[in-house]
This record gives sequence, C-alpha cells and structure tokens, in this order.
Amino acid sequence: MTAPSTAAAESRDILSRLSVPASVWSSDGFEARSPIDLSVAGRVAETPDLDAVVARSVAAFHQWKRIPAPRRGELVRLLGEELRASKDDLARLVTLEAGKIVSEGLGEVQEMIDICDFAVGLSRQIYGLTIASERPGHHMRETWQPLGPVLVISAFNFPVAVWAWNACLALVCGDPVIWKPSEKTPLTALATHAILDRATARFGDAPEGLSQLVIGGRETGEALAADPRIPLVSATGSTRMGRAVAQTVAARLGRSLLELGGNNAMIVTPSADLDMAVRAIAFSAVGTCGQRCTTLRRLLVHESIADALVARLKAAYETLPVGDPRETGVLIGPLVDDASARGFDAALAQAVEQGGQIVVGGDHVDRDGVYVRPAIVRMPAQTAVVEHETFAPILYVLTWSDFDQAVAMQNAVPQGLSSCVFTDSVREAEAFLSAWGSDCGIANVNIGPSGAEIGGAFGGEKDTGGGRESGSDAWKAYMRRQTQTVNFSRDLPLAQGVKFDV
Repeated sequence: MTAPSTAAAESRDILSRLSVPASVWSSDGFEARSPIDLSVAGRVAETPDLDAVVARSVAAFHQWKRIPAPRRGELVRLLGEELRASKDDLARLVTLEAGKIVSEGLGEVQEMIDICDFAVGLSRQIYGLTIASERPGHHMRETWQPLGPVLVISAFNFPVAVWAWNACLALVCGDPVIWKPSEKTPLTALATHAILDRATARFGDAPEGLSQLVIGGRETGEALAADPRIPLVSATGSTRMGRAVAQTVAARLGRSLLELGGNNAMIVTPSADLDMAVRAIAFSAVGTCGQRCTTLRRLLVHESIADALVARLKAAYETLPVGDPRETGVLIGPLVDDASARGFDAALAQAVEQGGQIVVGGDHVDRDGVYVRPAIVRMPAQTAVVEHETFAPILYVLTWSDFDQAVAMQNAVPQGLSSCVFTDSVREAEAFLSAWGSDCGIANVNIGPSGAEIGGAFGGEKDTGGGRESGSDAWKAYMRRQTQTVNFSRDLPLAQGVKFDV
C-alpha cells in the first residue's frame, strides 16, 4: 500500500481505522499539526460543557465504587487486549503527532500494555492492615477506599503512556477519569479513547462518564483543577504549570500529584566502562530529541577522563541520523514546534555568554519541520543556564576532581527527578545511592537516567513536584485511607485509660 504523502494524511487514515468519529473535527478548534512536516490533519473540536463532564464523572463514581475491585480490573484487562490489537496503529500515531522515532512510539504503547497488566494484578492486591488494639474486645484495621473523579493533565512528549499510568490505577482503585491531554497532541488522545471505548463495550456494565476526554487549552485545565468535585489532579508538565496547579488545588484542600521538570545528571568516574557510558549518554541525551523529563542534560565527568570521553561523544554525535522519524535508521526526529526551537537557540546563546564552548551540533536542519542537531557544550561551571531545564537536546559537560564534589554538583539544581552514576567502584555506587548521595526520586548505577520501567514508582523531588505514578505503591495516591475500629465486646473501654462514667 502506498503511504500517504503527508503525516497529516496518514494520521487521518489511522484515526479512521480506529473508529474515531468525524464529529471530532471542527472549523475553529485546536490545530492538529504534525512536527514531522508541519502538515495539518485538521482542527479538533473543544469540549463545550465542563460542568456536565464533571457531573457525569461524579455520577459514575457513585456506581463504579460499588463494583468489586477485581471486576474493575477486568475492564483494564480488556483495555490491554485492545491496546495489543491496535499497538501498531496507535504507535504510528504517536510518531506522527509527537515526532518520536518508530521504536519509541512502539515502546510507549508497550508501556501502556505493561501498566494494564500491572493494574489487573493490583485489582486483587489492594491490601490494608490489621492493627493491635489496646482495648479488650476490639479490632482495628486500616483500609483503602475509592477516592473520586481523577483529573489527568498530560504533556505532549508522552502523549498516551502517562494517561495509562494514571487511568489504569485509578480505574481499578474505583475512580472515574477525566483526561485533559496537551493541545499539541489531541489525536493520540482521541485514538486512545476510541480503543478504550471498545474495551468498555466488551466489559458491558461500565457507567456512563467513567472515562471522559476533554479537549481544550490552559483555561480548560485551570477550570477543571479548581473544581472541588475532583479530589485528585494528576498533572505532568513544566514546573511553572505545576506550581499553578498546586496552588489552585491546595486552595480548595484537594490533592495534587505532580510530575514536573527534570535536569538530570550522570556522574562518570575514572573506573567507568566508557563504551557502555557512551551508549547510555547518547540515548539519554538525544532520545525523543531531548524532550523527555528524564533526558540527560548534565554530564559530570572526572577531569582525568573528560577530554577522552568528550572526543568519543563528539564522534558519536556526528554520526547521529536526524530526519523523518518514520524512516528506517533515523534516531532523532523533530522538536515539537517552533517555540522549542527558539528555546534551543536561546539556551545555546546563553551558554556561550556564560563561558561555554559548543563542541558539536547546535545548528538547524534545513527541511520541513523543526529539526536540530543535538549539541554538546563544555561549561566552566554550573551556571544559570545549566540549572534551567531546556526541553531540547543540549548536553552540558562539567568536570570534577572529588566524588563528593560531583554528588554535590548533581544535587545543586532546583529539579530532582532522575540521576545516575557510571562506576565500577562499589563504594562510589553505594555512596551515590545512600542518604547523602543523590537527592532525586530515581537513582541508577551503570544505566542512564532515561527509560524507567513501570514496576517502580516514577517521580521526583524539589521542583519535580514530589508525585509518584505507575508502579510500587503509587496506587495509594488514588485512594483514601480509613482507620476502622470494631468493638465486638459488651463493654465500652476508652483508649489511654480515660474514664467517663455516665
């Protein structure tokens, strides 16, 4: 079959195959533009009545929380089956709309499938505690109850996986979901919801409004975040956005789960396996064209090996294929839009002003779309531009002489998402993982900072927001804790020996 001539045309073909209705298009909605060639698939209609959306979600909650958790898990199991059946189409759409290379698009959908599997198992493992009571004839226990509607605000760089992290856990925990995707990637959200609709139809008795998709801009997200009927807002994006969400939700005493900026570092020690380090650096620094929250942005290298490592990286960077992410062999696709390119250019200019030397890259590729060549910049110190997260493929290289100095340098930025060390020293590895080592939510040894598995809780500290999504016990964020006491005796003893005889 001959491929459509533009990314937009191919996107429309996929949406049709996935049964996304033609009613999603509007003459005055959000423009769905592919970063691959800047072609426009059309305009996506905004959601008109947010109050009705929230009301449906509240009504769905009253029904869904009564359904046993293992039965709720069956819906997620069916979603996993539908995702497997539509994996190639949805992954292709991720490539077309977000600009990821083919293997990364496939990997993102696989991550959705993996979290479905995790959540299905979780649906039979929402465990509480039994607690010893000091009062005779009493039992105490701690249980977890459904929380209520969950608002998921997702970003363009992982347009579907982050929704799945949240939605799969929320659904088995008994919570309806409202999804406000990035206005830059509405098509992948529409496709995902069409796939979920198929699973819901097979499930049979899911309440109306259990999962709803809301298309809109910043004002839409702000209005939903302010709604007191939504007890939890899970937001992924910039630190600036997260601060605004946190303040809005806190003002009404709601909960927020925030996954925000990252300024991730790798420490490379003299004992490190440099062959392995070069491969890890290349993927972590340029994968998704540097547009991951876990992208490697700071390379902290011992002064004795810095020149040799930078030379090897320069040679590797000069061979990196930049181009249409659909093409075989391409490793770096486009930036998402012109604003990202301007940020890339501005950061490089600031780095030079602050004493940096561009070793390789930094220029634009002359073709339709927003394509740049990843840059390596040697910096004399951790200056202001290094401490700022620029969502583009820029790797700052700094040197150190003492391991404690390297760890302090890694921690001396506002963000605290992911971190790693390359070393063959057990002492250095364990020190890095100790309480006085990395201050990030993720800390790795001999792998890069990017590419987390769903089994572990994902998130970070400081300006990264403190939230945790995906695996481990992240499910507790979507539930409310309840301490219960049952008196099965015929007496009424009070705790702490209090006497109150009437």
